[in-house]
Amino acid sequence: MSRKLVVLTAGLSQPSSTRLLADQLAAAVTAAVGGRGENLEVEVIELRELASDLATTMTTGLPTPAVATAREKVTDADGLIAVSPVFTASYSGLFKMFVDILDTESLSGMPVLIAATAGTARHSLVLDHAMRPLFGYLRAVVVPTGVFAATEDFGSTGLTERIHRAASELAQLIVAEPVAVQGFLQDEPVRHRTSGNRVGAVRPFSELLAGHAGDGR
Repeated sequence: MSRKLVVLTAGLSQPSSTRLLADQLAAAVTAAVGGRGENLEVEVIELRELASDLATTMTTGLPTPAVATAREKVTDADGLIAVSPVFTASYSGLFKMFVDILDTESLSGMPVLIAATAGTARHSLVLDHAMRPLFGYLRAVVVPTGVFAATEDFGSTGLTERIHRAASELAQLIVAEPVAVQGFLQDEPVRHRTSGNRVGAVRPFSELLAGHAGDGR
């Protein structure tokens, strides 16, 4: 059986340490899922490439085709890796813009691994003070181990160990039955994820005015 993993990376430069960390995490999760006898399809979404589309979507309220496609990919995934650089002691504005255009039910019960990069270890609390509450609000199931990487961490044994521990935790949730994963959410009924791209049937304006025309209907 094949599972789908989406990787969100909000690095601004090319190449970037954020993308480097995202690729290392994706490779570790792929190996961990494979070790459980299943295949994993990985889709990377570079938010830098969606910057203009995100601004248009935010200012018009209408998703561009690129944004709509990205939302569908996230909603349809079995797991998510979210990696952001740290700006002003929090996730980047670009990262937050993308999260803001997601439907409030798009990540319900979604297994998520959070990670961040920065130039100094002083920003490591961004995982628990900013990113974990953000995804908790969206009712995602965030794995216990977050991965923070300062510039000096790359290539270190400590970072490699954290990557593999977090990857194992995410892989375990990805291959679990959806109902079992949602069991983390206080025994509430399983919620169906929605991307927000599909608009329901619109009632004709004449029906909305019925009963207000003074004819007793």
